[in-house]
Amino acid sequence: MIICGLEGVGFATLEQLHLSGLPVTVVDDDPDARLKRVAESWGVPVVTTSARIGDGLSEAGIDTAQAVICTEETELKSLEIALKVRSLRPDIQLVVQIANRSVGDALQKALGRGQVLDVASLAAPSFVEACLGTPVHRIHMGGTEFSVVELTVGEDRDSHQQRSHPESTIPTTFRDRYGSLVPIAVMPQEPGPVQTAATGDQPDSKENGRLSKAGNPIPSEMAICPGRDHPIKYGDKVALLGATDELGRAGIQPKAPHSHNQLGSSVAAKIRHRLNTIKEMRILGLLLSASGLIAMMLLAMLVIHFGYRVGSRHGHLDLLRSLYFAVETISTVGFGDYSYASQNQWMVGFAIALIIIGISLVTLSFALFTNFLVSRRIEQSFGRLRVTGLSGHVIVIGLGSVGIGVVEGLVSAGKKVVVVEKDDSNRYLGRARALGVSIIIADATQKQTHFAANLDGASAVAILTSNDLTNIETGLAIRQSLGDRCEEVPTVLRVFDPNLAGMMESGFGFRHVRSTAALAAPWFVGAALGLGVLETFYVEQQPFLVAKLKIAAGGGLQGLSMQDLSARTRVIALERSDGVGGLEYPPRRGTRFDRGDTAYILGPYEEIIGVLRRDQMSVGAKFPAN
Repeated sequence: MIICGLEGVGFATLEQLHLSGLPVTVVDDDPDARLKRVAESWGVPVVTTSARIGDGLSEAGIDTAQAVICTEETELKSLEIALKVRSLRPDIQLVVQIANRSVGDALQKALGRGQVLDVASLAAPSFVEACLGTPVHRIHMGGTEFSVVELTVGEDRDSHQQRSHPESTIPTTFRDRYGSLVPIAVMPQEPGPVQTAATGDQPDSKENGRLSKAGNPIPSEMAICPGRDHPIKYGDKVALLGATDELGRAGIQPKAPHSHNQLGSSVAAKIRHRLNTIKEMRILGLLLSASGLIAMMLLAMLVIHFGYRVGSRHGHLDLLRSLYFAVETISTVGFGDYSYASQNQWMVGFAIALIIIGISLVTLSFALFTNFLVSRRIEQSFGRLRVTGLSGHVIVIGLGSVGIGVVEGLVSAGKKVVVVEKDDSNRYLGRARALGVSIIIADATQKQTHFAANLDGASAVAILTSNDLTNIETGLAIRQSLGDRCEEVPTVLRVFDPNLAGMMESGFGFRHVRSTAALAAPWFVGAALGLGVLETFYVEQQPFLVAKLKIAAGGGLQGLSMQDLSARTRVIALERSDGVGGLEYPPRRGTRFDRGDTAYILGPYEEIIGVLRRDQMSVGAKFPAN
């Protein structure tokens, strides 16, 4: 394998290929020194000759390579390298990272055998899912819809009855409770002591469990793709898979997202929000001037009705004509049909006062209304708008390629979105405005920005800038502003390094940290190896991969039974090569693969790649341990 570009997804792809035992060479004419040292410590050759204008591809051995994965940070570099690779080796498998849709579509047509991938579109659905608090992942396989459902044992069905009986805490097995549904992960919830600052003792997560800073139990070590006889008990979290209709027949009712995700803030927060809205000076001034003008017209109508004399009989004007004469007087457009010339002196004095006060109120109302419209327009154009009258919205911080993908996903899901972006020349601002979202140009680490975005009324916050340190700083500032609501409102952080994501969870208590590299890299690896990646998703901090694999004739999987695969992988369904019997799910442990069969496999990415390597080996060859 040849990887062009060591930054970003390139390094994550390199790491996955290395962990899978595949030979890799990196080509980068200006590599990051730290990443270069790491790659070389793994025994990976790093060619520093340019792949575009030099002989970097030849030095990397393109003549004998199986595939080229191009993950350059600059799209122009990726485009040049892809075209050069295609001219050197028309038959080679080529995978290219291109974010620009138009360029990507054109390149896809020109590549022939190859695939163009966009990291943002691959990673964005996971961020959208975390913001929405969706406990269900939909996967389409062989014309059938499957769902991965995350739930808590005892709260999935008949929860009231379960809580009322002490025997609900007695351990049982996954098979006893969920039958033939497929276990994806089991996360025991075992409360216990936490590490103390005085002693530095660290509890054994397998025996005592751990508590979050809020005192809530957090999972012990996750069991990945366990057997159906794996023990579970009340309070444990499980992720299971089944056909969507099968889940319904089993009575599985996924717990809906908390009300704060659907409705936004609490009643108290909504009241505070309404009060803040009323206190807006421009709106308040406009309301006061308009109210004064209406009150003045009504008063003038009554005075004219009872005090104005008409004709020799000194009759009175009716209410409608009195209102008409009052409006004429205030606007100074009348006195052709009625006048105050023949009225008493007090009526003439009232008319003078009515004209002066009326003109003042009309002028003030028009001025405030014009100011309100123009100011709102300017604020919308320059991103200095303060969000009012909005609750239950999602705040998206950082409008890069991933950010705009998340915004589009949230809008498609029917969510209201507020975007906070620091750069007023951001290329995606016009695209975001076309979606009708509110945009604030400001520093997201500042409290006044949180106030402007109405953080009190938000249902989730997604921090998606391209700088890890900025995301961490912003996440800590957001959590401080949320106060007691930080445990309720999902704060979704984007980071590059999957290891950093784990440390952010354990060290700072963030529960929704996503690595775009970890989400996108399996797609690049799968495309290079001929593996059909269908879906990537997270359970807690563990990324899972769903892939489609066609069993090779004479390969290492032909004739192999399900039970002989890695314990951390799960064959979800099997589609026989003869097409008889439709989709077979879930296959039994003794079921054997046959050539031409299509297997749908789920598990951690390194395990799935291991299955693919095994399939590509000849029958009888020894499968090397990683």
